[in-house]
Amino acid sequence: MAFLLEASILEDSWDSVFSAIQWIQFVMATLSVIGSSSLIAYIVFQNIQKSPEIRPLFYLSFSDLLLGICWLIEALLYGTSVVNKDIVCYNLQAVGQIFYISSFLYTVNYIWYLYKELRMKHKLHGQSTFPPVIDYTCQVGQIAIILSSLIPLLLMIPVFCLGNASECFHNFSQSHRCILMYSPPSAMAELLPSADASVCSTLYFYGLTIFLASFLLSLLTIVVLLIQAQTLYKKFVKSTGFLGSEQWAVIHIMEQRVRFYPVAFFCCWGPAVILMIVKLTKPQDTKLHMALYVLQALTASSQGLLNCGVYGWTQYNFYHLKQEARRDADTQTPLLCSQKRFYSRGLHPLESTLAFATSTSTIL
Repeated sequence: MAFLLEASILEDSWDSVFSAIQWIQFVMATLSVIGSSSLIAYIVFQNIQKSPEIRPLFYLSFSDLLLGICWLIEALLYGTSVVNKDIVCYNLQAVGQIFYISSFLYTVNYIWYLYKELRMKHKLHGQSTFPPVIDYTCQVGQIAIILSSLIPLLLMIPVFCLGNASECFHNFSQSHRCILMYSPPSAMAELLPSADASVCSTLYFYGLTIFLASFLLSLLTIVVLLIQAQTLYKKFVKSTGFLGSEQWAVIHIMEQRVRFYPVAFFCCWGPAVILMIVKLTKPQDTKLHMALYVLQALTASSQGLLNCGVYGWTQYNFYHLKQEARRDADTQTPLLCSQKRFYSRGLHPLESTLAFATSTSTIL
């Protein structure tokens, strides 16, 4: 009797936690949709979506927008009695996985492009420009964008085809499917003859493996790029050559974005990865799981908001640095002003090619 009472109290506590998670996910997904939509609107309004640097950021924001919409629908479906709700939730989870794996790859692509720009500017600082290298970088970036959309879709085809054919939406814990990234196989799966338990269990671990592998590979690549970018930035700081104030502002903001986007990436997905690892080692729900569920709802649904915040904050700093540079120019001697004009003329062809002519461009 005491055991049954304790189990009932535990179930009630979990229901209250998942109800809170529903509203947390609803709020954060709404904010993420607003943030990613704002960034997309800004890029389109400025007509800079075709820029080699902005293109991966545009697609990253678009993935964040679609992912936020998926999670918003899931939060709204939770606790309702919609017809075929199990099927809808199962496929929404699979569609969501396509979008967040795409966001991993687009984040890597964007940071890679920022690093290549830093490297190109470092080469320019010491030697002449090589346009074929710039063209090669743009071509690689375009291929990477296509693959970032295609690879997640191909990886999730088995989940759609085999999962729906085997009716795996019957084979998982249904009560919290729409608010959890991964619902583990139900303990009652063997009582549901319409579902193929072995296929569904395999697909569950397949999706989990894809998520963990894509996150870890993306994180490793981002860390390598971050280390390389920090090394380049230190070389800029120690350099004895001349850099104009606006050119220095561009380099400084690019370096900030290389640092802050990985931080946003880890803050969004780190708790979800930790939760998955803990669930694999300790399947039984505990208070630690409860805390990680709440933390995941706060962070995983907020990528669009954080990415918009990082871009907006660095953009504000960029314009602030430009204004300071212009104020400094008003107080400089004629000799220094003529030096700045000379170096600006020398840098202008590359700045136009790379869309980083800071005096006229709003790409950054």
